[in-house]
Amino acid sequence: MYYDDLPIWGFIGKVDKEGKADPSEYKYFLYKHIQFDIRYNKDRVIEINARTDPHSMVDVTDDKDVDVEFMYTVKWTETDAPFEKRMEKYSQTSSMPHHLEIHWFSIINSCVTVLLLTGFLATILMRVLKNDFIKYAHDEESADDQEETGWKYIHGDVFRYPKYKSLFAAALGSGTQLFTLTVFIFILALVGVFYPYNRGALFTALVVIYALTSGIAGYTATSFYCQLEGTNWVRNLLLTGCLFCAPLFLTFCFLNTVAIIYSATAALPFGTIVVIVLIWTLVTSPLLVLGGIAGKNSKAEFQAPCRTTKYPREIPALPWYRSTIPQMAMAGFLPFSAIYIELYYIFASVWGHRIYTIYSILFIVFIILLIVTAFITVALTYFQLAAEDHEWWWRSFLCGGSTGLFIYGYCLYYYYARSDMSGFMQTSFFFGYMACICYGFFLMLGTVGFRASLLFVRHIYRSIKCE
Repeated sequence: MYYDDLPIWGFIGKVDKEGKADPSEYKYFLYKHIQFDIRYNKDRVIEINARTDPHSMVDVTDDKDVDVEFMYTVKWTETDAPFEKRMEKYSQTSSMPHHLEIHWFSIINSCVTVLLLTGFLATILMRVLKNDFIKYAHDEESADDQEETGWKYIHGDVFRYPKYKSLFAAALGSGTQLFTLTVFIFILALVGVFYPYNRGALFTALVVIYALTSGIAGYTATSFYCQLEGTNWVRNLLLTGCLFCAPLFLTFCFLNTVAIIYSATAALPFGTIVVIVLIWTLVTSPLLVLGGIAGKNSKAEFQAPCRTTKYPREIPALPWYRSTIPQMAMAGFLPFSAIYIELYYIFASVWGHRIYTIYSILFIVFIILLIVTAFITVALTYFQLAAEDHEWWWRSFLCGGSTGLFIYGYCLYYYYARSDMSGFMQTSFFFGYMACICYGFFLMLGTVGFRASLLFVRHIYRSIKCE
């Protein structure tokens, strides 16, 4: 509950499990008397706590109607604590020494992982690439009749446009928009907009900023699609608009219906739904179209350092661990391991009753996530090209985004091992909304992975002479 913007939580009943092995023998009790302890300073409420009276319980184990008379008592106590300090109690729970210690330990652990990984990859790639450059320069001077192998020799195919380029451009557009949205949310959080009792601020900010950044999605998707010599840019724009919104809208409709059937307060009121639909119609869609038109007229060309040959080379048979799924598992595990401790705290505040206030730590973790994702994708792209597999476009996107799948895997673990959720409504809400969030992560990190790989591929092919 909330009283004067202060959150209060407590149990409305208890389950008696003592000495009973079989769950069917458990006894269920409902508290009918709640005691509120309120501390006030002049005309301001400073603190509130709720206690339950163990002597006034009603047995509700049997499935039958019970008449209960609910009561509450309020005890007012005067205090000298100033009004400005009333939120400290909530900030302290997440800033307690042991919490902070774990937070900083996880960050140091992640930073060490990142430094080792980046150092390791940079050393390997620099050394290997240097050797490659020397070898290719030497090969050009010697006779041309020797066997050609390695990444240089697929230069005629490496910039061959990917299959399903409309979908690829739409995914890039949506990913770029979600990345911009995340950055804006972090800026607002660090400025102090999402203070603990400002309910609904995060949700409102997400809806508004998502609507305002849709122009970025339209521009990115259409300009990239036109660079890939796509012709049907209107269809591409529609796909971009629906790629993230459609699954989100369908999930929301289903979950809201479930909440209405259960008569739960989680169901959004009709007025709010109308406002969201209006925002989508009057702000999101026009901005998306304007962005698309600007992207189409930007006339940017795809800068490929090498000319693409007419016919694609055949990709040699590769071992199973070089296929897409094992590579995605490899690419997703490292970024996930860098953020999973922080995930626990976020889940505890979103799906539990903890309050999350340490946004600076979260921002550092986010930066680490981006760096690790970019580096691991670049490394895997290099190994793929070295094996003469030139279909790296989709692979780099899927490898970058695979962390989203790991986060969803963590959801399963959290649901069964850490949370006490049960029942159809809680389960569907948890897995439904987490699926949308993880899908958003997939698109955003996939975009980061692909952009990093594109920079890298352009760089190495610019450094060698390509006939």
